[in-house]
Amino acid sequence: MNNQSGIKTNRNELTVLSVSPYEQDHASLQDIMGHSTWKLLQADKISTAKNLLHDHAVSVVVCEFQLMPGTWVDMLKHIEPMPNPPSVIVTSRLADERLWAEALNLGAWDVLPKPFDRSEVIRSVKVAWEHWYHQVPSAAAPMSVMRAAS
Repeated sequence: MNNQSGIKTNRNELTVLSVSPYEQDHASLQDIMGHSTWKLLQADKISTAKNLLHDHAVSVVVCEFQLMPGTWVDMLKHIEPMPNPPSVIVTSRLADERLWAEALNLGAWDVLPKPFDRSEVIRSVKVAWEHWYHQVPSAAAPMSVMRAAS
């Protein structure tokens, strides 16, 4: 299946884009997802993330609250008009009720506090992928179960 950007989309493949200026975020996510079949891409700023979104079929974006320059909202604004926009998970050390309300009201899928908890990351990414999967039109075979390392 091809989307409008010409990227081949495999609905049964989970590709996650980590967008954060903090190397520790990428390392933690790699440690959590490294033993699974999930593919992890990394970007330290929005411009790099935009290029990766153009070149890869990303189903979930895990985005730091504060980017340099910009914020997760700028990333969300870029993603929203895409033909098959990935689900967005916002991350922050200060993940409070206010951030949750703002993120969910603006269209993010979830909010994850840092430091990352392995089971919460796996749960959140899996559910975000399932949401994305059911939004993508396809005549493909029925969904296979996505498994992550535990």
